[in-house]
Amino acid sequence: MTAITRLGWTALILAACVVVADQAVKQWILSTLNLPLKVSVPVAGPVYLTMVWNPGVSFGFLQAQQQLVRWLLAAFSIVVSVLLAVWVRKAERPLFAVAVGLVMGGAVGNVIDRIRLGAVADFIDVSRLYFPWVFNVADSAISVGICLLLIDMLRQDGRERAAKSAQAPAGQDAA
Repeated sequence: MTAITRLGWTALILAACVVVADQAVKQWILSTLNLPLKVSVPVAGPVYLTMVWNPGVSFGFLQAQQQLVRWLLAAFSIVVSVLLAVWVRKAERPLFAVAVGLVMGGAVGNVIDRIRLGAVADFIDVSRLYFPWVFNVADSAISVGICLLLIDMLRQDGRERAAKSAQAPAGQDAA
């Protein structure tokens, strides 16, 4: 097995931190605050804590009301997380490592809910800001991670194009 780069370790540690934070907040929401009995609690301004059990994919897409779909979604999340862990072990760009770490941690956080609770516990409600979905810490990590991954890919593509242009003989286009 090949060695994991320092940034690869950073991604794996970040993923673990996201899982711990996600599960700790969910434990507080479910047990200490007991949000399922209160349904919705105002936090500040347009932010509420509203209990939603999500049997589907992120933000309630592809609702899964059957146990087979629940387990298929859990298996898919585990496979994606493992593939991301393999992909990130050779990370050489900090933004890439952070992005993949966030996505992995979010995926694992939500799969724990699926296995343990039968659905994902969502509770962050900013619908008064015209964002119609209720989400959680893991969903936030996945969303931010995907955005950072896209930024990293665009930056990398720009660097590769610049390098090709610099290598092209004078008067020729590298495209």
